[in-house]
Amino acid sequence: MWAVQFDEYGGPGGLHLGEAPEPHAGPSQIRITVKAASINGIDRKISSGLTSGGKPLEGTGYLGFDAAGVVDEIGDGVTGVAVGDDVFGCGSKTQAEFAVLDSWARKPASVDWSIAGAAGVAAEAAERTLRLLGVENGSTLFIDGGAGGVGAVVTQFAVARGATVIASASQPNHDYLREIGAIPVLYGAGLTGRVRAVPVDRIDAVLDVAGKTPIEDLIAIAPEPAQVVSIANFKADEAGARVTGGSADSQPEKALAEAAELLESSKLVIKVQTFPFSRAAEAYSQLQSGHARGKLVLIPEH
Repeated sequence: MWAVQFDEYGGPGGLHLGEAPEPHAGPSQIRITVKAASINGIDRKISSGLTSGGKPLEGTGYLGFDAAGVVDEIGDGVTGVAVGDDVFGCGSKTQAEFAVLDSWARKPASVDWSIAGAAGVAAEAAERTLRLLGVENGSTLFIDGGAGGVGAVVTQFAVARGATVIASASQPNHDYLREIGAIPVLYGAGLTGRVRAVPVDRIDAVLDVAGKTPIEDLIAIAPEPAQVVSIANFKADEAGARVTGGSADSQPEKALAEAAELLESSKLVIKVQTFPFSRAAEAYSQLQSGHARGKLVLIPEH
């Protein structure tokens, strides 16, 4: 099969399509023929070597943590899904012709493949962070970085739960934030004052998606340091905030089921830009530029 791959750590120019070993579904897994796979920030970190601990790459590197496609193989112990079903979900090495998923949900028929392919990682992050912060109906949440691929999904999850969302972004993205139900504020110097100027009774929780604002400034907005959660500033816990990267906190099946419901009811809209798999390097270059709105998604050319 073909897969996006790299032979050494570095920039997007080193990414290419090549032959790869075909994966198979193990116990509690399914395999799909991939119709769409999204690019996430962690993919760029892996391909550039930021997660390698300074060690050189051994063998070939592969990318991708979410995808949508048609089930073509079912592992032992799996029930409730059949070969031929349309699904989306989370796994590893998903930017390929075939991908194994560890968690999944049925793709609503009305939802485009590219949208479903973009949902997995962002939905997992949304469900996890909102649960950790206790966001529910009547809560007020500030999201630092609300217009990006993850921030926009968290915003819509929170709004669907009945929360009030204030979100930061650059000025050109403010209309987009309003479209998805958030109160926009300009990010950058002076952010704390602008958030405090929003006419709400209180702010119950703060989510740091971007990792660019000093954590002390975000703590100043929250009722207590523990009500600040970051998925981008891995030193935030030194100031009393919480850092989450998934793993032990993750409940992907719950997140994907919620995403499927919101997608089907049009309460979750994901902006995507698609690239054929053969142009993966171009897509990664756009991600690296920092100017991508929404999610970048790779799709097969035929």
